[in-house]
Amino acid sequence: MAFCGGAKRSLGSLLSIRMLNGSSTTASAANGGCFSSCVSNTRVTETQIPLGLASTQCGSAVFLRRFSVEASDHMSLIKQLRQRTSAPIKDVKAALVDCNWEIEAALKELRRRGKVLATKKSSRMASEGLLALAHSDSKAALIELNCETDFVARNEIFQFLALALAKHALLLEGSSQQVSGVFPIASEHLQDLKLNLEHPKISGETTVQNAITEVAAVMGENIKLRRGFVMSTASHGVVSTYLHSSPQPGLGRIAGILSLEVEDKNAELDAIQRIGSELAMHVVAAKPLFLTKELVSTDALESEHEILKSQAESTGKSQMAIDKIVEGRLRKYYEEVVLMEQKFIVDDSVNVKTLLDKLSKEVGSPVKIKSFFRMEVGEGIQRLEESSTSENLAEAV
Repeated sequence: MAFCGGAKRSLGSLLSIRMLNGSSTTASAANGGCFSSCVSNTRVTETQIPLGLASTQCGSAVFLRRFSVEASDHMSLIKQLRQRTSAPIKDVKAALVDCNWEIEAALKELRRRGKVLATKKSSRMASEGLLALAHSDSKAALIELNCETDFVARNEIFQFLALALAKHALLLEGSSQQVSGVFPIASEHLQDLKLNLEHPKISGETTVQNAITEVAAVMGENIKLRRGFVMSTASHGVVSTYLHSSPQPGLGRIAGILSLEVEDKNAELDAIQRIGSELAMHVVAAKPLFLTKELVSTDALESEHEILKSQAESTGKSQMAIDKIVEGRLRKYYEEVVLMEQKFIVDDSVNVKTLLDKLSKEVGSPVKIKSFFRMEVGEGIQRLEESSTSENLAEAV
């Protein structure tokens, strides 16, 4: 009886559930419903999922998949644009969002915003940077590209631009226009020239000024093309160069350049090139100001003479002794500032003049230094900045 009672209750319960489900099924079927079976602990029950809920779940899955794909695409675009520009990730994303995730449009927008940013930073002092050198056997071009920090000077985009500018400066004049000597290149003249860049982050044809502005926007610092020089030799000879603190060929923080010429047009240049490289290094290390004693400026000589005379008179010695002291110290002064009188840094047993005499005998024809030049990153900038600050303070007082 217990079993039958239990069976009846179970059957009744089952029928009740069936009736409830049946009524729901009728309504659901009328509405296009669907069913789902659930198996748990060997008991089988049938539960219904209304069509609206099923559709919502299916739509959510599609939405999630679509969202996942779009998010992946967006991250890929952000990565691509950041690699091409090196701009901060928040600026990259903002540009892409504003341009409906069109990467080329975002690139132009980022450049536009960057140019505004670069213009705002153009008043900040830029005393760091690099010298870039491009040269052939008879000509060399040297430019100084400045930035605010040494960190940016080590960036490969900055270095690429500096080398590109030097190579462009080397091509400014044809060989038929070469004149022996050192000639400055006005930065204003360079800025409007066209150049074609081939770099993953800055490429295509543009002007020098636009390229500088674009790199300034990418780096987030003030970048300036401060100055440039070209040295060439019109006669038979070589232009020799040396770069100190060089992160890669063609770049450095201090540069020495000089031209050596030989009278005999048929003379071999191998020995001249070897000595020329050593003399260019000498120029960097010894810091000469004049080529010969005769070229020492009158103002510099008179100023040094007055200083030496005042120092000698303080000793209380006779006038004859004072004159000898001044004469001896002037010779020392010439040895310090005149290239031909300086002791050669590679072999200090001879001076540069004696070195050239030996070279002339080796070559079989007179060899002379036509011109030399030394340049260092940032030289003079701090002094100018201090002078400007002093003037502003004086005006304020």
